[in-house]
Amino acid sequence: MRSTKEIKRRIRSVRNTEQITRAMEMVAGAKLRKAQERLEGSRPYGEHMRQVISRILAYSLQLEHPFIQEREVKNRGYLVLTSDRGLCGGYNSNLLRKMISEIDKDKDNHFFVIGRRGRDYLRRRGYNIVSEYLNVEDIPEWDRVQDLGNMATQMFMDGVVDDLYLCYNHFINALQQRPVFPRLLPLKPPEPEELPPPDETLYYSYEPGDEAVLRSLMPRYINNAIYTALMEAKTSEHGARRTAMNMATKNAVEMIDSLTYSYNQARQAAITQELLEIVNSAEALQQ
Repeated sequence: MRSTKEIKRRIRSVRNTEQITRAMEMVAGAKLRKAQERLEGSRPYGEHMRQVISRILAYSLQLEHPFIQEREVKNRGYLVLTSDRGLCGGYNSNLLRKMISEIDKDKDNHFFVIGRRGRDYLRRRGYNIVSEYLNVEDIPEWDRVQDLGNMATQMFMDGVVDDLYLCYNHFINALQQRPVFPRLLPLKPPEPEELPPPDETLYYSYEPGDEAVLRSLMPRYINNAIYTALMEAKTSEHGARRTAMNMATKNAVEMIDSLTYSYNQARQAAITQELLEIVNSAEALQQ
């Protein structure tokens, strides 16, 4: 059995860890609430823009735009959104493992990585990292989003990649984040069930024309899709970190209880041993 001094030292160390994880849980919780509010506020704009573009693609004929032209896929691009820091459970590993399991190994894959964890993971495995963005803010700067959008769309138009996928964790709640891989480019016309319900009383007329409106909206749609994905990823990261720190705090409390029980046992054994030594000494003096 370990000595009481050693157990007390261990209890002190675990209690310090518990205080750190509890503080990190509170910080992550506060960031999560703010990020969730921003995410909920940004979703309606993106959804409305998606509906407008869906209507144009579905109901307009003979549209020509490089962002909607399908071509043979030889080079595939992935815009991967991960965190810069750890201590967030399986947030990064779940996304990256699932992405690697689903990529087509027969294609020439190019990775645009946001976040240090994703960069390190892919670099260690020898994947082709075209660009990397580190230290992304909790509120992504629009200039950075535009740079990402311009870079991705330019590589698509130049034929460096034939299609481009977003890879990030979709925020469901603080306990659930689901890895998703939507295709960003080229855009495909929506299926009939994906369209908003038809309204026979409304007729949409676009000025100066369907194609002109589409050309104007496309860059904004791409940038907004990247921005929303960054917001989803950041909110998911804070939720995953809060959950991980909550579990770490609970584990620390359980460990402290177990160590305290061991400490009491060791202390009781030491007291019993001292009493036995006193009794034995008294009996020896009486003989």
